[in-house]
Amino acid sequence: MTQSRFTPAIGRCDILIRNALVIDGSGAEPRHADIAVREGRIAAIGHLSGWLADDTIDATGRVLAPGFIDVHTHDDTNVIRTPEMFPKLSQGVTTVVVGNCGISAAPVSLKGDPPDPMNLLGKSEAFSYPTFARYVEAVNAAQPSINVAALVGHTALRNNHMDDLGRAASESEIAGMREQLREALEHGALGLSTGLAYGNAINAPTEEVLALAEPLAEFGGLYATHLRSEFADILNAMDEAFTIGKHARVPVVISHLKCAGVENWGRSSEVLKALEAAGQHQHVGCDCYPYTASSSTLDLKQVTSDYDIQVTWSEPHPEQGGKMLKQIAAEWNVDLHAAAARLMPAGAVYHCMSDDDVNRILSHPATVVGSDGLPNDPLPHPRLWGAFPRVLGYYSREQKLFSMAVAVQKMTGLSAQRFGLHERGFVREGYWADLVLFDADTVRDAASFTDPMQPAHGIDAVWVNGKLAYDGHEKKATSARAGRFLARRMLEAQAAAE
Repeated sequence: MTQSRFTPAIGRCDILIRNALVIDGSGAEPRHADIAVREGRIAAIGHLSGWLADDTIDATGRVLAPGFIDVHTHDDTNVIRTPEMFPKLSQGVTTVVVGNCGISAAPVSLKGDPPDPMNLLGKSEAFSYPTFARYVEAVNAAQPSINVAALVGHTALRNNHMDDLGRAASESEIAGMREQLREALEHGALGLSTGLAYGNAINAPTEEVLALAEPLAEFGGLYATHLRSEFADILNAMDEAFTIGKHARVPVVISHLKCAGVENWGRSSEVLKALEAAGQHQHVGCDCYPYTASSSTLDLKQVTSDYDIQVTWSEPHPEQGGKMLKQIAAEWNVDLHAAAARLMPAGAVYHCMSDDDVNRILSHPATVVGSDGLPNDPLPHPRLWGAFPRVLGYYSREQKLFSMAVAVQKMTGLSAQRFGLHERGFVREGYWADLVLFDADTVRDAASFTDPMQPAHGIDAVWVNGKLAYDGHEKKATSARAGRFLARRMLEAQAAAE
């Protein structure tokens, strides 16, 4: 972290952050340094005593890190409809990856209401991007406060080309999906995502995904998947994912890796061994959110009395939002499945994981952090507002699961490398100045399951592309909205695929 020999002893910059404890995103130990920002990029790192700046910040006693990269989001339409993106910005996130779990806002042409789980992204009027290029244009026109990178969803493509999502796609339908995927890749999409556990994709055979994924390698793309099962059949589902990645010659990212269901608790060692075994022959990794509860649409297959299920919204019965499913069933004098069926379509939080499994998966070297937050949920899982400060405060500082440097690496540098986000994720000279300043002693999540819409504590400031986007002292966004669409760069991905 010493001053580069190419850095002049005296310089001029837009922002000078002095006396920070810099955690650079690489996993290296923190070091004290000054950071100069000029024209949106990091101009110099070192002891910059002679430098002059338009704005100087004294960061004594604070950590300066790369802005956090949320690799697993469903912010596809929100970055356009609510471009301030306060739930993410207020926890230090400067880049989101959208299009996960097989659902994306583009390319999409609806025939009616969005099919489940695409309805998590909004109502039909939120889907107005029949091509990926149109989506990129809309993001840049909206000028969100954070950067946006995007996957293309398998279920979204199926919606565009199939009259019945409960069956396998035909050869001609796959050809149409491949053509749309190729267009998206040409315009900077990161790759393909699937959500094979969901009802509108579960009948897609492996062969359908194998054929669809074939264009990815040409563009340096990746394959991200919500596995076909996160319950008892998880190892077979992982094997399917690895087979698809190997066939397409691209890296595989397993989304929100978990051991779901009481009968599955304790299997995380077995699951991670399978990940490591596959990693001997191909590039694989996973993301994880730092909670023992999941959240999605209400699914009859997941209804059980083994753990608590909180209903977050219901179209036919909105008054039941916020209640436990067992409470609703008791009030209606019906069993859990009958109550769930009456509530649907609906959303739910499933308290379906064990602490030991989450700890083991989150701490694994192959794991990066994603929130998987649902911004359109009226009672969202607290991960939407608190995932990244929770990693820093609860898991690193309090539980000592890993060092603060490793925590930051899992949320920045490793994420940028895995998803091909060029010149992001590290505090390095010449890189874009996506930065977060926080108090390592007080940073923590404030959002809870009963009161989830709470900004985190201990986040002092957030810069996006060199512009101050969040003032943590006032706990409000600034007027600057400097985010942009980030097209995938092929450098890291090509090396990974070879």
